[in-house]
Amino acid sequence: MSNKIIPSLWFDNNAKEAFDFYTDVFPNSSITKDSPIVVEANIMGMDFIGINGGPIFQPNATISYMPIFESKDQLDHAWNKLLDGGQILMPLDKYPFSEHYGFIADKYGFCWQLYYGEVDNTNGQAVIPTFMFCDKQQGNCKDALKFYADLFLDFQEQGALEYPEGGMKGQIMHAQFVANGVTLAAMDSGVPQNFNFNEANSLTVTCKNQEEIDYYWNKITAEGSESQCGWCKDKFGISWQIVPKDISKLLKSTEANQALMKMKKIIIADLAQA
Repeated sequence: MSNKIIPSLWFDNNAKEAFDFYTDVFPNSSITKDSPIVVEANIMGMDFIGINGGPIFQPNATISYMPIFESKDQLDHAWNKLLDGGQILMPLDKYPFSEHYGFIADKYGFCWQLYYGEVDNTNGQAVIPTFMFCDKQQGNCKDALKFYADLFLDFQEQGALEYPEGGMKGQIMHAQFVANGVTLAAMDSGVPQNFNFNEANSLTVTCKNQEEIDYYWNKITAEGSESQCGWCKDKFGISWQIVPKDISKLLKSTEANQALMKMKKIIIADLAQA
């Protein structure tokens, strides 16, 4: 598949090493592009980007990735690999929502929810990026789902479960939706946390033309914030990269890369003319 929303992971200049590790951890995975700045890989059918950005941003569990395994043996293999230098967040065990599940931060700090179940239940997508609203954003998942339903040109709800009682009553225990053909999940944290969304995990939205770039940029930054080189944050603090689908072709020259560095919102014509 070629997903129109691509999880992008920020590394301390070791993206190639990390993706070599991930392609060993997860079945049916391979690196598809390797450059000094960006490494691209396909993990279980989902395209990922690794950015060699330096030590600025540290990942946390606000955005995690849920690979779905239809084989317990494959899940156990991945879990045991991730244990090397990793940190268990929820033990590999039987839970009400899955008979075989575990939540773990790998040795690079990125978080994975290993889930035993049927891939067919997620439109055939085997890795589900998952947002967790916590700390300053605790309780905002329901509002975020409304925002994304309005934001994405192609959006489908796939159900939501609310916490039934206690201090969390009415907040989202788990929700799943499809945006631009990509299945995503979201939840409010079930326990107090002391971290928030940051640029270590971002979502790259590939756009077919300038009109789409303008649309997403304006909608996201209306109550969010602008950054450089196509990066922006929505009002919940989640980072997005709004880029043309053929950006690698546009950045063939030094001049084009220099032009990009001066931009906030990407202007395709200016890159093409650089």
